Amino acid sequence: MVSLIAESLVSTAEAMPADKYGFAPTVGEFANVRTFSKQIRHLSATNFILAAAALGRTPPADAGDEAGPDSVVTKEQHLRYLRLSFAALREAAAAIGDPRVPVRSSPISPFQGDTPTRLALVVEALVHAYDHYGQMVVYLRMNGVVPPASRR
Repeated sequence: MVSLIAESLVSTAEAMPADKYGFAPTVGEFANVRTFSKQIRHLSATNFILAAAALGRTPPADAGDEAGPDSVVTKEQHLRYLRLSFAALREAAAAIGDPRVPVRSSPISPFQGDTPTRLALVVEALVHAYDHYGQMVVYLRMNGVVPPASRR
């Protein structure tokens, strides 16, 4: 399931022209929303943070407070960061059911204390990813790009 969702997100990120990564709608209800670039960095950082919690690890420092690193600038850097975040999530999903791998809570998750499970954290990341997928598809359409899933 992680790979299927990763493919949807990566293909959507690939479809946006590099010069449109700074695009964000500004009119009406869209005022003050994230740029396409910030959508990818936020989504990826969240994947890294929740995967780390699912594996009992400390999240990467550059994930920040879900914003992701400012050093991710080019389209290729965004795609790499996104792919690596899904690799981390696949590792967490592969550990589901393994009692030897610890689980910890994450400050960004509603699952706190003793309530987080690896499955819950992975599902939380996937639901979050599809929320941003929907936003990214709108951004593509607003820039005249047909989303990859609509081309099939």
